[in-house]
Amino acid sequence: MSKIQISHKVRELKPSAIRRFFGLVDSMPNAISLSIGEPDFVTPWLIRESGIFSLEKGRTHYTANLGMIELRKEIANYLKRRFGVNYDPIKEIMVTVGVSEGLDLAMRTIVNEGDNIIVPQPSFVAYPATIFLAGGNPIPFPTYVENEFKIDIDEFERVIKENNVKAAILGFPNNPTGAVMERYELEKIADIAKRYGVTIITDEIYAELVYSDHSPISFAAIPGVHDQTILLGGFSKAYAMTGWRLGYVAAPAYVIENMNKIHSYTCMCASTPAQTAAIEALKNGDKEVEKMRSEYDRRRRYILSRFDKMELPCFEPRGAFYLFPSIAHTGISSLEFAERLLMEYEVAVVPGSAFGECGEGYIRCCYATSMENIKIALERIEAFLNSMKK
Repeated sequence: MSKIQISHKVRELKPSAIRRFFGLVDSMPNAISLSIGEPDFVTPWLIRESGIFSLEKGRTHYTANLGMIELRKEIANYLKRRFGVNYDPIKEIMVTVGVSEGLDLAMRTIVNEGDNIIVPQPSFVAYPATIFLAGGNPIPFPTYVENEFKIDIDEFERVIKENNVKAAILGFPNNPTGAVMERYELEKIADIAKRYGVTIITDEIYAELVYSDHSPISFAAIPGVHDQTILLGGFSKAYAMTGWRLGYVAAPAYVIENMNKIHSYTCMCASTPAQTAAIEALKNGDKEVEKMRSEYDRRRRYILSRFDKMELPCFEPRGAFYLFPSIAHTGISSLEFAERLLMEYEVAVVPGSAFGECGEGYIRCCYATSMENIKIALERIEAFLNSMKK
């Protein structure tokens, strides 16, 4: 009997390591997950209520492919208010099914077969995958704890010069490290991008989740980069709206026009109730975001102090809701560490190697879960580390 032939690219594509560990936890009722990047908060009531009201009023039809104009206007207002960035809501903003769709659309719109795209790593697992599926060549660009997991500017320029680079992805605040780039550093990257004609795809899904003395910064706010920037944003992290699957892209009008060609054939439009809820989030959700951010910060500081007492070396994250401690001193790989921690002590983390080769020797721990779960998980991690000393 003949079999369905699977695409060569899909056969070569590796499954997400994050989802693998998330799936294992589902079959372990006593396990605690620090693996998946999902807020433990329920979407704030004022946002949920708006979505419910939309359903009750029978607003269940398609919207325009680009999204509801009221939502696009609110996104434009938000970007102006928070980051000082100007986008035309009619021509330069589109609503997507999560930031993931926006990322995929960006790659399929700008990448030709064989194009070189820089991916600073450790990074979100979807970056190299979407480049590969679009026919491009992801170029890993390692970052290191010695440089606070930031982009080395001189090395960035060297790689661009030597590899005929078409575009680069910026993911800051970073998943998985929590690293944040300062404005002056982004300005240097912008200068290089302008000099060499490199497109910047800036993933700013964690822009609202920054701590200490840092404030939200958008790469798109750097003067002179509007025509070379594709900004990805969304509602999943800051507003605890992961299951609503809603994001957006802000970019020059001709880019949005071409992205919309793909979007209209594949997704048509994002969910109507979700778009209605997002309007409420942008209009009246600031206080709710601040409450959640404050709680994340409390958890962040607590885990850092516990890791310090365990003598588990950990870079202090400045944003997002992840920690990236080094487990190199244990003498085992990050994959073995994560597997044993889950199977022997029922705590799920993600091996650093899932985020690129330079992530080996680290694990990602997500603190978007309750303080109660965090305390239990840390006790189990400490017990696991102590067991390896015997």
